Amino acid sequence: MDWNLPVVLLGLLFGIQHATDPDHVLAVATIVSRTRRFGAGALIGVFWGLGHSATVTAVGLAIIGLNLTITPVMGLSMELAVALMLMALGAARIAWVFRGSDPVPAAHLTEPHPHEVAAGFHCHPHAHAGSVHRHPHVHPPRGLMLALQTVGPAQAFRSLCVGLVHGLAGSAAVALLVLTTIRSAWGAVGYLLLFGVGTMAGMTAITALLSLPFATRIPLLQRWRRGFALGTGALSLAFGLYLAFDIGFAQGLFLGHPIWAPR
Repeated sequence: MDWNLPVVLLGLLFGIQHATDPDHVLAVATIVSRTRRFGAGALIGVFWGLGHSATVTAVGLAIIGLNLTITPVMGLSMELAVALMLMALGAARIAWVFRGSDPVPAAHLTEPHPHEVAAGFHCHPHAHAGSVHRHPHVHPPRGLMLALQTVGPAQAFRSLCVGLVHGLAGSAAVALLVLTTIRSAWGAVGYLLLFGVGTMAGMTAITALLSLPFATRIPLLQRWRRGFALGTGALSLAFGLYLAFDIGFAQGLFLGHPIWAPR
């Protein structure tokens, strides 16, 4: 056996540390702020970790096994994709905040209340200008509305895609690290797999903690929900803009003379 087991095991620790990168945390924070349950928040980290591990392992093994070369333009373009993704996630979250509350409060949809004519159909009488009239409308089933408060396919898919993009951008740096420290093919595979486990574990812990303000019943923390969403959205948008400017101009991607250092 020509590879060092302690070095391979370091992949687990480096994976946990890698999950704490600012662009990773900001991206998942914009998704976690949509949840209302602790378990749902943790699952977002799991799906992100699956996506991240898939691309890091696949691209990393291709670079190592096939001796592929990532050019500066390719490397910077993958990092630019992360910047654009952060900007999109941040802008979407800010738009949600300023769009305001839904016309019908969530409690009105999920709490039992009397209906007229048929299940799911009712009217709300009100008066103005001396006239009393009703506005009939249909509500979705209460069970469906409650189910939508957990992690649905859309949130799971969003987390997975964010992880895939992050993993694609970081795969070259991880592969180069493996090439310079581990000479065995099996050792490289073990390192990449443990690195993936570490990133998944680290991000699951992070998203679980981030979900606490939304899962708790404490009124003060519940009032912070919209402020937290605005903060994560603004930070994600600002950091994405900074990364795009740095990649495009400081590192020369937009200027035709790219300078790329995998990180």
